[in-house]
Amino acid sequence: QVQLVESGGGLVQAGGSLRLSCVASGRTFSKNAMAWFRQAPGKEREFVAGASGSGGGTAYADSVKGRFTISRDLAKNTMYLQLNLLKPEDTAVYYCAVAQRRPFYSRNRDDYDYWGQGTQVTVSS
Repeated sequence: QVQLVESGGGLVQAGGSLRLSCVASGRTFSKNAMAWFRQAPGKEREFVAGASGSGGGTAYADSVKGRFTISRDLAKNTMYLQLNLLKPEDTAVYYCAVAQRRPFYSRNRDDYDYWGQGTQVTVSS
């Protein structure tokens, strides 16, 4: 059974940093696309950052480019999201996702098959 477990969220002041982790279990996803999405209250779940499998390319939403960094440890089946220079508008539940058969990242949430339970990030002004 595939499971994704996020951790690392919390409350931080504007300008601060957090590091989110997503550990996958049940199968190896080194060749699969993985991504981070987020959902703020009353808003749609939106793409934050994605990474292709096998050490391929990455992509970011314009709103986080230059502040967030996605990375993967293929040997540990783990994905990370480093969040720097956080802003109050970054407040949301952050979810990790994996595409079961897709090697290249996508910005479309419908292309992902497995999701974690989410971790709350709250940025105070």
